[in-house]
Amino acid sequence: MEFLGTTQTASYCGPKKSYLFPEPVSTSTTQDSYQSYYLPGYRYLNSWRPSLFYRVSAVPTNSGEQGSMRISAPLRPPTILPSVRSALYARYSPHDWYQANTVQYKGSESCRHWAGRMNADSLRLMQDKNQLTQQTQDSTGRSLGQRLSDIDFWRSELTYELERLLTETRALETAKRRLECAADEAQRPLKVALECLYNREKRMGIDLVHDDVEKNLIWEVDLFKSCQERMRKLAERIDQQLGINRDAQHALERDLSDKNSAHFIDEKCYNLRNTSDSISFYHGVEKIDGTISVPETWAKFSDDNIRHSQNARANSIKLCEETENTLENVSEEMWKQFTDTNLAFTNRIAETADTKNKLQTHLAKTLQEIFQTENTIMLLERAIMAKECPLKVAQTRLEGRTRRPNVELCRDIPQFKLVNEVFTIDDTLQTLKLRLREAHDTLQLLVLNKARLEHDLSVKANSLFIDRKCMDMRKTFPSTPRLVGYT
Repeated sequence: MEFLGTTQTASYCGPKKSYLFPEPVSTSTTQDSYQSYYLPGYRYLNSWRPSLFYRVSAVPTNSGEQGSMRISAPLRPPTILPSVRSALYARYSPHDWYQANTVQYKGSESCRHWAGRMNADSLRLMQDKNQLTQQTQDSTGRSLGQRLSDIDFWRSELTYELERLLTETRALETAKRRLECAADEAQRPLKVALECLYNREKRMGIDLVHDDVEKNLIWEVDLFKSCQERMRKLAERIDQQLGINRDAQHALERDLSDKNSAHFIDEKCYNLRNTSDSISFYHGVEKIDGTISVPETWAKFSDDNIRHSQNARANSIKLCEETENTLENVSEEMWKQFTDTNLAFTNRIAETADTKNKLQTHLAKTLQEIFQTENTIMLLERAIMAKECPLKVAQTRLEGRTRRPNVELCRDIPQFKLVNEVFTIDDTLQTLKLRLREAHDTLQLLVLNKARLEHDLSVKANSLFIDRKCMDMRKTFPSTPRLVGYT
């Protein structure tokens, strides 16, 4: 006989494990004789039935039935319809109820314990990651700040170097203009010297001589041409150096422009905060490596530009100094040669006039002059030899001071004094040597004139006229400022 309301072979009629309640232990013999059943909608129940059901179903109805029940075997419980079964007996015992609650408490405590640990770990993880993120951001900010400081340093260095380079470039351009002006100023005295040479070619007879005046005029012409050539060559060198300076200036300006752009970008990045409006996601940007330098090569690039500019400045300074020295030397040499030539003219005119007026009386004086000239030559030679040791001392001092290290190579007062001393001694030597040569020439002229005094009287008038005319042409000469390029 099958129970109503269910099918014995249905899948929900079999035993089902419960993960919420413990499995009941079956000990009753009556329960063994009872066949479990399940109702539709009650699949979550197990096959165990409380003992109260058996006690209710085992109560006899009358006394006659009691005797027969004692004799016969225990009867099967009557069939109960599913609609009234829940009203006839309880499905669980109090022990089961307490045990189920206990299991529920333990499960809840376990879940709460796990959730508490997870919450605490999550809070600690969030705090650690927040601290790590803040530290990373602060470290990045400090790195950006240091980078800005480095850029500011190199910007200041580049700006300072660029200003100094521009200053030296302007000075070099000024030096070039001065050289060009000085070369142009030397052209007029050169024409005068050439015209004097052409006029002196009109002398007659014995007066057509290669005397001191002619020599000085030739030296003057050669000197003026040589000075012009030196100044032009130096101007060409300055022009080449100006090209190098412009290249260095372009490199500095380009580097400075890049530094300004990088400073603007890094400063903008440095000022970004978590609350900034301009921040956004750029996915994958950290995987893009568009860099072309490292801090060492980055610093070396600017340092190389500065060193290139410093070398250009050093060469410019040398060229400026060389220009200044060249202009001073050229001016001094031209003035000296002009003075020597005028002096030779004066001497020649005086000699000619004196010879013309006093040929006879001058013969004895000529002999005396020969003797004095020889003594002068001897004294000049001794004086020249006496000046060699002071010149050696001054040049040795200068050479020794060139080995001063680094910034100690200062163009100080002792340097100026030593250079001035060398130039002074050298000028003295040149003057003495020139005077020595003049003395030798004068001695030769005196010897020659002694034999030709009488023959020279007829041509002295013409020679005096020519020399005096040349002296009239040589009364004017460019001033020293104009000779050194100042207009």
